Order: sequence, then C-alpha cells, then structure tokens
Amino acid sequence: MTADVGPGTFSLRRATKADLPRILALLADDQLGATRENADDLVPYQQAFDAIDADPAHLLVVGELAGDVVATFQLSYLPGLSRKGSWRAQIEAVRVSDVLRGRGVGALMIEWAVEQARERGCSLVQLTTDKSRTAAHRFYERLGFVASHEGMKLTL
Repeated sequence: MTADVGPGTFSLRRATKADLPRILALLADDQLGATRENADDLVPYQQAFDAIDADPAHLLVVGELAGDVVATFQLSYLPGLSRKGSWRAQIEAVRVSDVLRGRGVGALMIEWAVEQARERGCSLVQLTTDKSRTAAHRFYERLGFVASHEGMKLTL
C-alpha cells in the first residue's frame, strides 16, 4: 500500500529485524509506552520478532516515509468457534510518529488492515486501546469501530 501524505509517499511493508530499533522507539514514544518498553535489552524483542515473523497467523507491519520507519502495527488472525467458527483479526500496537499524526496515516493503516482481514475471510476485526487514550477512542470510532465490549487484562 502506498499513498501521498503531504511530505512524501507513505508505504506499508512487512517489518524486518533491522526495523526493531525504530519500532521500539515508536512503541516507547508515549506516556504509557515509555514506562513499558526498554530498548536497552533487545533480546526479548528479537525473540518476539522471530516468533511473530515465523507464524503465518501474524504480521508485523511498518510504514515508511522517505526510507524512514514512521509507523507500525501488528495484525494477527485468530480462529474461533463462536460466530459459526469464523476467524477474527486482531490489530495491536498501532503507532504513528508524531511528525505524521493528523495526516491520515493511521486511517490508511487501519483501512489496509481491515481489507487484509476481509481478504483472509475474517468476520470481525477487533482491537484494544487503553482507557486513558481518549483521542485514540475517537479515532477508532471515526473508522467505524464500536466500543461493544469491556476488555480485561491480567498482568503476569
């Protein structure tokens, strides 16, 4: 997927291991991520990357502008018995560089992910976003997502 976003052409591609430092910088570039991420120890991130990259049910994506990684997200496909045994797509870890926020890059990424889910035969696309990210809630609602469930997590 490529699109003109003002300062140049934005494109999506499968992430490579060489992208990890920039992906980690994007993940850490907000108030929540700053407390969760630690790029000083790349080993767990490299192991996670290898697992994601080896599994055809998962896709780690980066967005590039002028050769720089400026966005990322993960798209996972989950089988399920509910909804007549349908598949669902899970979108995770959506990040866009602050330089490009407000230029439609996030919407392009989500629309591309939704189309990939359709092509894969999914009946549902789901995502979670922290309750404190009210701007993200408005963003996803504009794209047609509905806050239909209350998500719960247990940190281990």
